[in-house]
Amino acid sequence: MNIARIMVPKALTVCLRADTSIRRGGEIMRAQSYTAIPVLDGDGKFLGCVNDRDFLRYIMTQGHSDPNEHETHTVGEIMRRDFCPPVSMTASEDEVIDAALRQNFVPVVDDRGALCGIVTRRMLIAELTGREIPPIENEFTEE
Repeated sequence: MNIARIMVPKALTVCLRADTSIRRGGEIMRAQSYTAIPVLDGDGKFLGCVNDRDFLRYIMTQGHSDPNEHETHTVGEIMRRDFCPPVSMTASEDEVIDAALRQNFVPVVDDRGALCGIVTRRMLIAELTGREIPPIENEFTEE
């Protein structure tokens, strides 16, 4: 499988840095209507992912939802390194499929651990079935 051909490149992938405030990270997730986002260090190395439940868990443990308080904590504090494990650029088709069965997208890293992009389930299914990918209509609107 040619992962580079089917992945969404890093330049088009929404990512958060580990030092992004929890408030800003939540705002980005809401604006993009995503449920999970890759987290990178300052050098672009993949650290893990953060999802909507991580943000909710943080708010519940804090006991409040004061936006100003969320400026003092970072995404790196709540992200999970074991959530959405990556595959390498040279991963086999079976490795990518196995990962996609457990998560909505599969981060792809190079030999240095830097994020190269992601493979979405949608892209993988299209590749495996030989079908064209229809455009996604965003059902969420800002109010």
